[in-house]
Amino acid sequence: MLESLGVEPGVELVYRALLGSPGTTPTALADVVQQPVPVVEEALAGLVASGLAHRSDDQAYVVAPPAVALGALITERRDALRLAEQALASLAEEHRAATAGSSLNALIEVVTGVDAIRHRYQQVQQAATKELRMFVAAPFVAVPVGENTAETAATDRGVRIRVVMEHEVLAQLSATDEVVDSLSRGVELRIVEKLPLKLVLADADLALVPLVVDPAGPLVEPGAVMLQRSGLLAALDALFENVWQQGYPLDLTNVGDSDRVPDGAETEEPTAVDRQILGLLLAGLTDQAVASQLDLSLRTVQRRLRHLQDAAGVKTRMQLGWYAAQHGWA
Repeated sequence: MLESLGVEPGVELVYRALLGSPGTTPTALADVVQQPVPVVEEALAGLVASGLAHRSDDQAYVVAPPAVALGALITERRDALRLAEQALASLAEEHRAATAGSSLNALIEVVTGVDAIRHRYQQVQQAATKELRMFVAAPFVAVPVGENTAETAATDRGVRIRVVMEHEVLAQLSATDEVVDSLSRGVELRIVEKLPLKLVLADADLALVPLVVDPAGPLVEPGAVMLQRSGLLAALDALFENVWQQGYPLDLTNVGDSDRVPDGAETEEPTAVDRQILGLLLAGLTDQAVASQLDLSLRTVQRRLRHLQDAAGVKTRMQLGWYAAQHGWA
């Protein structure tokens, strides 16, 4: 837990034992943590050097008040990170100036291999300070759905995230839970039938474009292209905004959890489940996919849709979709 503050796990073990037994000798601590005395003495020396503990006159050790000692370490790390951020901004500006007018090779990096792509994918997201924009489409080669920890870290530090997803991804059985989790963290999400490519944009500075490998073709190692600020990046920026405008917006009202309406219950206004059904259908899912995502039977989904058509006074699904959009049903 304290490793991010420079305290190794073995040292933290001794620190926690000392917290519970102040005024303890290295020999007594060695019995508690079941480590050799020299190892414990080395850990104690590190704790003393970092200000987390001190040695009393009788050669016993006691911890400094954690709120004070750990607070000081956190402040030091925070100040160091702030200086690093300032250095990053300066270095990035120097790099932009150095690459201005450079050859295309200086602005494009070709990345090959799953591990390398995953590493660059995380780096590009970590580089964003204001906004992340993504095109999400199957298949997932480097980072499967639900394993993008960098997205969570970005929302935690206040980065705006906008995602356009192919409805094929939403139709996957495990995708809806991930979508609900993302929406609850403030991620903005829209659905389209088909995306032209996969894409990650960090602010207006970096882009990562995974290269699609034809599953039916010869075995080729996965690859991606990372772009720095250039005309190509500006084109991808414009492409994202154009596709974003065309996407169907999802929110927690049309994909989130809600109370189920008992089979056979009828109301004039759409229920929360009805809104979810409509939202997923408008996002492009089939009746069966909607039923699977909402853990309903296919019969229930189709019965609810027939009821909504009757309530709206329309005869076709297309008319129902138009009516739903006009009256705020989805």
